[in-house]
Amino acid sequence: MLTGKQRSYLKSLANSVEPIMQIGKSGITEMVLKQVDDALTARELIKINVLNNSMLDIKETANVIAEQLGAEYVQSIGNKVVLYRESKEKLIKLT
Repeated sequence: MLTGKQRSYLKSLANSVEPIMQIGKSGITEMVLKQVDDALTARELIKINVLNNSMLDIKETANVIAEQLGAEYVQSIGNKVVLYRESKEKLIKLT
């Protein structure tokens, strides 16, 4: 569970991060989960773009992905979602 200070710090880092993947009308598939899992392992902090044709609720989608992968939902702005999961290497230092 992230504290408010940690969440704010991650939000500031996410400003400069570009979305690395998109979720379309197929929704949350096993392949999408695998790709998000791999990205979280490599980067810790990722941004995902949920396309308009997906017909998914943005926050609900983010929470489902976070729950299934043991990640933290940081924020959503428009159609973009930011997720965080600490890796063993701890690339991002949370205070």
